[in-house]
Amino acid sequence: MATSYLNVELCSLRLDADEEALTGIKFISSTTQNRSEPEHPVLQDAERQLEEYFSGKRTIFDLKLKFPLNANSFFKNVWKHLREVPFATTISYGELSRRATGSTTSARAVGLANNRNPFPVVIPCHRVIGADGNLTGFGGGLTLKRRLLALEGIFTSADFRLSMPGLGN
Repeated sequence: MATSYLNVELCSLRLDADEEALTGIKFISSTTQNRSEPEHPVLQDAERQLEEYFSGKRTIFDLKLKFPLNANSFFKNVWKHLREVPFATTISYGELSRRATGSTTSARAVGLANNRNPFPVVIPCHRVIGADGNLTGFGGGLTLKRRLLALEGIFTSADFRLSMPGLGN
């Protein structure tokens, strides 16, 4: 297991990987860890792709991910559908539930899956919003969620324009 720390303007991240794949991304408080180039190909690739995303040069990630052993099939299915939400768009919990399960009644369970997302940013849980278009919970906090959405051009602090049908896109 290897670990790397990435500090970008919007946030600080801890990246974990094994020999084959990324095993986790966590938001951390600003770190004093030196960000030395890891001599680990998985971490080098993850850092490069994340830096490209945060600098506006990447909209899709191409990283091999290894999910936790305790991740159940429901969570994995939600995360699969979440990865299909395009850059610079949002989706409601209900719509994500409909896509993942065929019904909107699992929206709370979808929210729990989002909360347990082991790869924030790469699996874009920040793109999930409330049915009324309001920002809702996010592991990195609502300020960071707003900044990630602004980075993707969904809205700025002066413009709450969401790219969701019926919500003013």
